[in-house]
Amino acid sequence: MGEDSRLAGVVALAQGMAAAHTSREVWRAAANGGRRALGGSFAALSVWERELGRLRVLVNVGERAAGEEEFPETEAYPVHQFAEITEFLHERWAGGGEPHAWVETAQGPAAGRRPGYVHQRVAALRHRGRGCCVVAPIVLHGLAWGELYVARPVGAPVFDRGDADFATVLAAVVAAGIAQTERLEEVRRLAFTDALTGLANRRAVDVRLEEVVERHRTEGIVVSLVVCDLNGLKRVNDTRGHAVGDRLLERFGSVLSLCGAMLPGALAARLGGDEFCLLAVGSPADEVVMAARELCRRAAELELGEGVSCGVASTEDPIGPVLSARRLFRLADAAQYRAKADRATRPVVAGRGGADDPVVRLADQPAAERTVERRRFRGRP
Repeated sequence: MGEDSRLAGVVALAQGMAAAHTSREVWRAAANGGRRALGGSFAALSVWERELGRLRVLVNVGERAAGEEEFPETEAYPVHQFAEITEFLHERWAGGGEPHAWVETAQGPAAGRRPGYVHQRVAALRHRGRGCCVVAPIVLHGLAWGELYVARPVGAPVFDRGDADFATVLAAVVAAGIAQTERLEEVRRLAFTDALTGLANRRAVDVRLEEVVERHRTEGIVVSLVVCDLNGLKRVNDTRGHAVGDRLLERFGSVLSLCGAMLPGALAARLGGDEFCLLAVGSPADEVVMAARELCRRAAELELGEGVSCGVASTEDPIGPVLSARRLFRLADAAQYRAKADRATRPVVAGRGGADDPVVRLADQPAAERTVERRRFRGRP
């Protein structure tokens, strides 16, 4: 393979990974780019999971053998079965060398081994009808992250030292692409995460609520929103300091997350200040109300604060058509406001207040009239 074609292979690999949008697309682009650049028939990208002591396959591309899935759920191998990994890490890299790819062939055994020794890679090549492979360690942030594996069929030219050197370069390009993906994912995570509690933030709720209300309109799926206001935060901030107030917010965030776990797939979020919410999709309204009751009970037991005011709105209840995310939010917010005005220790549920439910009436009034109605809730003229 000439220098120009190898350079083109590196560029194509980098561009393919840069164009990917999801982790799976990144893995596929890395494996396919390595396979094409090295002239292989098959490639795999694997990650070394230290805590589990195993090499887990993320993606298989190219000419897959029987039983090899593109994105396997359970294909993993104990690292102790791969003697060359341990030797590489401890003898070459830890000894001051640089991570470097190596070549295996189906003929085995490896040079210097006792007669009859056949390690797992050689056995796997034979089992899957492949003639040779090149294995390139991927190093990320100074640690062994995983490997790029490229194979050729029986009868194809065997990889040589030059191919191994080139695979080392490709692995470095893959590592850079994975690092870039991790940085972008972290940026996305931060953009949709509340820094103090670690819950989702208002932006995440707005995006998710728009999506699920659209599904409700087209598929009829049940969407429920619990909006709650943490009582007593201002008093805690004023009398004990904002550090203690932050601790109260963090503790309530944990309680909210715990209660949200009662509803499969629910999104727990901090909307800002002392306002939080749970967004549940597909759960029956009664189950959402039960989770909200548990939230009120647990919040009342917190050492700090004065419990929580909680409002619930669900498309399964008699609240009228929900054609927009804004209306569902107004309903839950109005229910929360009613709970706060009544100093309720249980959630107020929109649509369950009779034929002329005051919560639904409040939510559907124009903004100026809602202000008057709120004053009436609180007993003010």
